[in-house]
Amino acid sequence: MNLRMIFRLICYILRVEAVCLLPSLGISLFQGERAAVIGTAVTIALAASISLITYLAPPKDKQIGAREGFLSVALCWVAVSAMGALPFFISGAIPNYIDCVFETVSGFTTTGASILTDIEALPMGLLYWRSFTHWLGGMGVLVFLLAVMPMGKGKNSLLHVMRAESPGPQVDKLVPKLQDSAKILYAIYIGLTLLQIGLLLAGGMTLFESLTTAFGTAGTGGFAIKGDSLVGYSHYLQTVCTVFMILFGVNFSVFFLLLLRQFLKVLKNQELLLYLGIIFFAIAIISWDIFPIYQQVGEAIHQAAFQVSSIITTTGFATADFNQWPALSKTLLVILMIFGACAGSTGGGMKIARVLLLCKAGRRSIKRMLRPRSVSQVHMDGQVVGEDVIQNTYSYLAFYTAITVASLLLIAIDEFSLETNFTAVLACLNNIGPGLDMVGPMGSYANFSGFSKLVLSFDMLAGRLEIFPIIMLFVPMAWSRN
Repeated sequence: MNLRMIFRLICYILRVEAVCLLPSLGISLFQGERAAVIGTAVTIALAASISLITYLAPPKDKQIGAREGFLSVALCWVAVSAMGALPFFISGAIPNYIDCVFETVSGFTTTGASILTDIEALPMGLLYWRSFTHWLGGMGVLVFLLAVMPMGKGKNSLLHVMRAESPGPQVDKLVPKLQDSAKILYAIYIGLTLLQIGLLLAGGMTLFESLTTAFGTAGTGGFAIKGDSLVGYSHYLQTVCTVFMILFGVNFSVFFLLLLRQFLKVLKNQELLLYLGIIFFAIAIISWDIFPIYQQVGEAIHQAAFQVSSIITTTGFATADFNQWPALSKTLLVILMIFGACAGSTGGGMKIARVLLLCKAGRRSIKRMLRPRSVSQVHMDGQVVGEDVIQNTYSYLAFYTAITVASLLLIAIDEFSLETNFTAVLACLNNIGPGLDMVGPMGSYANFSGFSKLVLSFDMLAGRLEIFPIIMLFVPMAWSRN
């Protein structure tokens, strides 16, 4: 166990966090937000000071094994969340530290669940930081480090880190060098973000609104800077967000194939086809179901398209209180919460790739029951899926179910309705944000107890890190020196 290398990664990520807090500090200084300036400045100084320790005790062995990869990713996310919560706490903007941690974990994990009941009262500098946590966490904080600096030596060091943080049943390199793959991913990520910012500016948003909205969309997080989310914006601006939510829910390798002009591979991508098929099917059903509410076909389709894209990509923005929609529409949205976006995207949920893989594996199992001697393999996009990937998918589903049940039992002590508790757990574990009833799009998580907020914070981290890295923290074997 290379504990010094794990600590080095934590120091690296705190250094990055300190740098990322500088724009927030600048905004607070410009706006004259004294408390926010103090809170942000103290946090920057503390993060920078801790990060300098790595120079005093540099690790002799810089290799990162599988255990170090999983543990360092989990600990880095816990560290950036704990540190990132301090500006809210020290400034007094959010007086309770558990609430600060919940809000920050929600930001970094791109969940969008909030304890704030008056969002617009938050200082502008902290509103910016709150939204920027989405953008930083969307692609992954350690993937960012992979793109800008070497973190470890060894043939598989970078792969172990990226495998632990990247969403999906398996990690594929876009190009032979993993660090180059990370750079390409971030180039696509930045390019799409800038394009959306430009389109939002063209629609009349201010620069600050465009930045924070694009951060929430790109990271599929959903933190808005207004209490009614995106309800008050024009249909043009809402449509721009609808399109970009869908785009950021697509596997980024698809965009890389488009850049290489390999259009046939894109058109044959099974996950992409299923993802788009589910979206169009859900929009059609919900549009029909909510038509009596809006009385206009165009408006019903617009509202359905926005909420479907927001929920399946686990963004969490809202243009309507879907808590008031008919039961069929709400049920379909809950199912989309579980499905989630594509693997290799910034979206959460189980991922469409896993849903597709489970269906194919299930079909193979039925075939083997009928023909016990037959030999069959699972294929996706013309390639054989390894048995280890299928086994990991089954394991993921088992842990996913166990965490859902355990979390539901634990937060039941707050005595809220089953609809509130069940959708709150699903919304946090799948990194969506809004649920139904008390935690609907116009509600908040403020009334949950401190204990329940910690449980839901665990769920958010587990969901964003694909469960296993967080589980590893509680496995004694993972910490063994052997």
